[in-house]
Formats: sequence, C-alpha cells, structure tokens
Amino acid sequence: MNNQEEKTLRESIRHLIRHVKQKKLNEETQLRDIIRTMIDLDIAEGQTPDVDPAPNKSTGINVLEELLKKIIPIVETDYKSLTTNSAQRESYRSHVINAVDNSLTPAKINNQAAAQAAADLEEEVEINVGDDSPDDKFIDIRTDAEKSAEDESEEEDPRDTFGHGLEGDETGRNMAYQSYKKIESSILDAYELLSDPEDQELFYDYLIANLKLYFEKFEEELANQVDEPTNQAYDMAKQQEPTQAGADDIELDL
Repeated sequence: MNNQEEKTLRESIRHLIRHVKQKKLNEETQLRDIIRTMIDLDIAEGQTPDVDPAPNKSTGINVLEELLKKIIPIVETDYKSLTTNSAQRESYRSHVINAVDNSLTPAKINNQAAAQAAADLEEEVEINVGDDSPDDKFIDIRTDAEKSAEDESEEEDPRDTFGHGLEGDETGRNMAYQSYKKIESSILDAYELLSDPEDQELFYDYLIANLKLYFEKFEEELANQVDEPTNQAYDMAKQQEPTQAGADDIELDL
C-alpha cells in the first residue's frame, strides 16, 4: 500500500467514525427531546389522574356517600312524580325526613347507651313471685274467630302510623310511605356498619342535610322546566284557525 492509498483509507475511516458519532449524537438528542417532552407534558397536565377519588377522612361520610348513590335515584323518581301541586311534594319531603329520623334515633340511642341501658335495666327489674295482678287471672272466652275479627278492626293503617304526628297531603304521605319501604333497610344497614360515635353522628347529620338539599334541587328542577319553544308564525297560524274553520262551515252550508 502506497502513501496515497493509506491516506485515502485513513480519511475514509475518519469520515466513518465522524458519521457514527454524529448518528449516535443525533439519536441521544432525539431521546433527550422525547424525555423532555414527556416531562413537560406531565408538569402541564399534573400527575396521572386518579379515576377513583380519594375517600373522605371520615368513614361515616364514605359510607353515607355510597348510601346516597342507592337511595337518591329512588327518592328523585317518586318526588318528581308528584306534579299535581306543591303540597304533595312538601308532604312527601317532610314524611321522608321524619321517617329517617324515626328510624335512626332508636339506633343511635341503642348504639351509644347499650351498656348503660343494660345496667339500668338489671337494677330496675324486680321479680316478685306470687304477686299476680288481676289481669293475670282473666279468662278470655272469645272464640278464635271473634278474636281475629276484633284484632283486624283494631289494626291501624300502616300509612297512618308512618305519618303519625305530621300533617300534610295524604297523596304525598302515601308516596313517601312507598318510597321509604324501598330505602329503609339500606339506611339502617349502612348506619349499623358504624360503631364509632363520631362516624355515627356525621352519618346522621349529613344524611338529613343531604336529603333536604336534594329535595331543594329537585324542586328547582321542576320549577325550571322549559316550555316547548314556539315562534311568531306558529302563533299567528293558531290564531287564524278558528276563522278558517268558520269559513269552511259557511262553504258547507252553501
């Protein structure tokens, strides 16, 4: 190999080395650009969105949230079906809220004072053997049919019991009674999950508050229903219909 060929070979090798280095540099630059773009995108959009929202700090509120998802659609459907007058809806609202309070108040008392109640009961109960009251000596001579007939006559309409102590439209009360039969067990089951007094109190307070707020929301939605759109041409045509009908009648008479 002469000097010229050696020189040419060296130049070719240098050129190839420069090409490989440049290609590698370009690839590294592109990779850095891609990484930088991804980082910038993360900063702009924030962290990866969490499809499951973070739970509330209170277990009672978390349990209530799941309960509301079950019962609010039922309450909304029944409430919005009462469209004859607002008195029906007002009665429905007051009866449902009163029913919730009546259901949870005994549960609250039982859960918060079970031990004390048991102790008090043990102290108060006295068993006096041989001290029978006159009622214990009464002999009922009625037949089974007579007993059944009297019992049926004394039975109170469960809807009256449901609305005891409240006034209001009976249709609204009856609808509330039907609604509450659908949701009462869900409410009690959710409340019974909680044993912490703070969770119980939050559950109770926020359930009542949310029911009232949802009723207000439903009422606003009913009040804001949009009438069917119309226009001037349609209104004018409607006004002319009686006149046209009269003209047709005249033609038929002739």
